[in-house]
Amino acid sequence: MKLQKKDLQTLLVIILSAAIYAFNIKTFVQFGGLIPGGFSGISVLSNRLILTYLHINIPFGYFYFSLNVIPTFLVFKYVGKRFTIFSVIQYVLVSIFTLVMPNYAVTGDIMLIAVFGGLLAGVATSLALSVNASGGGTDFIAIYSAYKLKRSTWSYILYGNAILLTIAGLVFSWESALYSIIYQFVTIQVINSRHLRFKHVGLYMITEKPDEMMERIFKSTRHGITKLWGEGGFSKKPKCLLYMVINAFEVETVTQAAKDIDPKVFISITKVEKVIGNYYQKPLE
Repeated sequence: MKLQKKDLQTLLVIILSAAIYAFNIKTFVQFGGLIPGGFSGISVLSNRLILTYLHINIPFGYFYFSLNVIPTFLVFKYVGKRFTIFSVIQYVLVSIFTLVMPNYAVTGDIMLIAVFGGLLAGVATSLALSVNASGGGTDFIAIYSAYKLKRSTWSYILYGNAILLTIAGLVFSWESALYSIIYQFVTIQVINSRHLRFKHVGLYMITEKPDEMMERIFKSTRHGITKLWGEGGFSKKPKCLLYMVINAFEVETVTQAAKDIDPKVFISITKVEKVIGNYYQKPLE
């Protein structure tokens, strides 16, 4: 993979994402006795179980790295090489950072730990996703599922974490397990609000310059456009309605392209729950 300016920018974001996530593990998660979601949760729970019953302290980083190996091959084959490489860098850095960072207690208030810990975890994951990478683990699974199903699957990860919390509650403390639900809920909400790749919106654009506008839009996106002719109720002039479905992260690009051609264009943006049929989903690199 040839290194470009874009890759250097991505690498900086990945390093920041990994540092935030590792800091969160060493502060909020450790001192709050919380169980994060996904492979992070499995790693934390495994560490505590082995330490409690075998009195052997195997660091979080070793578990986290080992668990990510198999899913890495899955996304490398089906999702994208660039995405996989930067995701590997992210989870390797998290593993290293958690080994070298000292433990640090920010606050003793368990509710603050759950809320702000979840916030930091969501921010760290969202940063990685914003540059077409991920934190590995169940992020890989969520991305792969979303890629296949063409819709966001992050909420389902929350359901899958229930078994981890049940084990943690039975073995350690139901209080920490319940606070972990708050932590995971906040994390998922932050990710859902920031990750727009598999969220769809419908654009209704009314214009008198449909052909020029479509030509301009097609230069920035590969989504199809349906053209319908009508008449302005007040002006009685011929009007054209252009309808298309795009990903949420493309809204600004497409609407700006439309306004470049027709500054008077009327645009209505609506949320699309699901797309059935031939829809182009830009692949991860």
